[in-house]
Amino acid sequence: MGNNFRSKLITEGVERSPNRAMLRAVGFGDEDFSKPIIGIANGYSTITPCNLSLGKLADDAMAAAKAEGLMPQVFGTITISDGISMGTQGMKYSLVSREVIADSIETVCQGQQMDGLLAIGGCDKNMPGAMIAIARLDIPAIFVYGGTIKAGHLNGKDLTVVSAFEAVGEFIAGKIDETELCEVEKKACPGAGSCGGMYTANTMSSAIEALGMSLPFSSTMAAEDDEKRTSAKESARVLAKAVENNLLPSQIMTRKAFENAIAVVMATGGSTNAVLHLLAIAHSMKVDLNIEDFETMRRKVPVLCYLKPSGQYVATDLHKVGGIPLVMKILLEKGILHGDQMTITGKTVAENLADVSGEVPENQDVVRSWENPLYAEGHLAILNGNLAEENAVAKITGIKSRQITGKAKVFDSEELAMAAIIGRKIESGDVVVIRYEGPKGGPRMREMLAPTSAIIGLGLGDSVGLITDGRFSGGTYGMVVGHVAPEAAVGGNIALVENGDLITIDADERLLEVHLSDEELTARRANWKMPEPRFTRGVIAKYAKLVSSAKYGAVTD
Repeated sequence: MGNNFRSKLITEGVERSPNRAMLRAVGFGDEDFSKPIIGIANGYSTITPCNLSLGKLADDAMAAAKAEGLMPQVFGTITISDGISMGTQGMKYSLVSREVIADSIETVCQGQQMDGLLAIGGCDKNMPGAMIAIARLDIPAIFVYGGTIKAGHLNGKDLTVVSAFEAVGEFIAGKIDETELCEVEKKACPGAGSCGGMYTANTMSSAIEALGMSLPFSSTMAAEDDEKRTSAKESARVLAKAVENNLLPSQIMTRKAFENAIAVVMATGGSTNAVLHLLAIAHSMKVDLNIEDFETMRRKVPVLCYLKPSGQYVATDLHKVGGIPLVMKILLEKGILHGDQMTITGKTVAENLADVSGEVPENQDVVRSWENPLYAEGHLAILNGNLAEENAVAKITGIKSRQITGKAKVFDSEELAMAAIIGRKIESGDVVVIRYEGPKGGPRMREMLAPTSAIIGLGLGDSVGLITDGRFSGGTYGMVVGHVAPEAAVGGNIALVENGDLITIDADERLLEVHLSDEELTARRANWKMPEPRFTRGVIAKYAKLVSSAKYGAVTD
């Protein structure tokens, strides 16, 4: 089996009868002590549809692992639903859950000296959390995505969870009545699975497939379809071979693999959260990746997929026409992907894609050809300027204008901003500033889906800008800029902006500027005071003390 943790557990501990007795109590027989011990990290929960079906996948993976001569041991890890907590104080616990998930998986696998790991996740933070743990552990591992939700339907239109948020803005604007608002709410999420567009969950599942850490085609399967359970079983079989060959994440998640993942995120129009999470995973894998690498790839890769939130289709539509392997084959044939990169299957990227056609299927508009893209360049732009001296991330698809200069309307929390939007105090030409929502100041970088969706619903998506030191849901689109760093809580210039200041967002020039002189900024800084921590005890207080800038992925180690 190579150099594995089980050998230490067996030879150093289990020969002593107390250790063996504990394992016998959970089902070990005499012949089982020589088998590799595999951890199955199960994110099952009834608290969110994203994780509702994961228990069945864990059962399937357990059975397949046993058939392969492994000793699988299942353990739980947490999740919270971003969609449920969105717009509330509960959203402060979203990003920290990534760290809690990573820490819990690392703790169990190290404490029980696992030979390998099969991690099953569905919600936004299950995926990067599991991948951070996999990188830290560096034992043979594979990720199993719980699957995407199928689209809801109303009046001939596909619905997703974002439809419900946007319907609130439409209701405020008088575009729909309360009856239709209620119908959208009832039909937006029809069953199990993660949010259906190319939002954060499907973005990260696609990125993990591109990294080579999950099976080809697995990232766009529907949670409720039989092929998802089949894929979970096959994942266990693939992991058994990885354990046998001692194939490690460090051999798979190299710099080349991260470049492949970034390319796929750009081509699919993925979430801004991919920037934060891929930086964090690379940090744990000790891969030299920085935020400018996203800008470098953006200029090489066009947006090929017409997916929600800025497009028409959902992840299951992408799956029907070829899924992520189709996108990867197009990129491979254009010399963008590193085809020689190893994957968890034991094959290279090119070998995995050998039987996949790079020809875009006819009579569909989900995936465009390289020669006829939706956008000539990628959609995640890294901005700089005196409001983003470290960086900011803008999502620039689905907007009519890539530049806006407008008067600032400043809010020191999401709730204050949302009240102004609902109160119709935001007008065409404004630039909304939501600050003290960064990693330390929020703490934990709440997603601003409620304000951005309300702006879209009011019909102001093309005429109002929004900047924040928080972040955005994968469902956000419009003239929005997040991850502004340095954040307000550490004295970034976003803390010094006042109502009425002119702000320019220019995606083409990669610029985020407030029209103030250095002298004026210095004068305002002299009067600025660092705010008192919003939390002084518990997990949020600990997180705020440890967390880095968004520039580095908001990591805590």
